[in-house]
Amino acid sequence: MMMKATEVRKMSPVELEGKLGDLKKDLFQLRLQHATNQLDNPVKIAEVKKDIARVKTILREKALQEAAPAGR
Repeated sequence: MMMKATEVRKMSPVELEGKLGDLKKDLFQLRLQHATNQLDNPVKIAEVKKDIARVKTILREKALQEAAPAGR
């Protein structure tokens, strides 16, 4: 199940860091299953990679917003 960007944006940076860790563990497990020919749906690997990218992107956006001057 892919996450929507709107769902991810509602999360705090701490929650996003936790989610990122979970997604990386999921990706590791999927790669392990794929290597041992136990993975039913290889498309899940691509979905998890996209979720990781989505979370990293929004974390970066939030970091830039915090670093931006208050006048903007």
